[in-house]
Amino acid sequence: MDTNLLKSELTYKYVRSSGSGGQHVNKVSSKAELYFDLQNTNAFNTVEQQKLLEFFNNRLSKDGILMLSCDDSRSQFRNKALVTQRFLELITEGLKEEKIRIPTRIPRGVKKKRLKDKRINADKKANRKPPTIE
Repeated sequence: MDTNLLKSELTYKYVRSSGSGGQHVNKVSSKAELYFDLQNTNAFNTVEQQKLLEFFNNRLSKDGILMLSCDDSRSQFRNKALVTQRFLELITEGLKEEKIRIPTRIPRGVKKKRLKDKRINADKKANRKPPTIE
């Protein structure tokens, strides 16, 4: 994954942030929106691209564009840095290989203990029954 090529394909848009803040928030476009066209990117090979399309399935628009936004800070520059950092973290998470689970064996001692306890419990319950008269 080439981060410089990836960053060059990002598109930013700055809009007015929502929420409280009074005059400042009404005048300044500090919210940063990041757009990334996942279907037409050259930064990934086809296998990585399919993996990311599957990972971002619910976050993509109909055109295959990923949109992230950040309005945490009052600064436009800081919001841009934050949204870019989140984007790169999501990409690395989406490309992470899942570890294959290797099933463990149950030790022989554990099996013997379970069967012994089972036998003791069965004898205990059998002794609770009234004796049979022949």
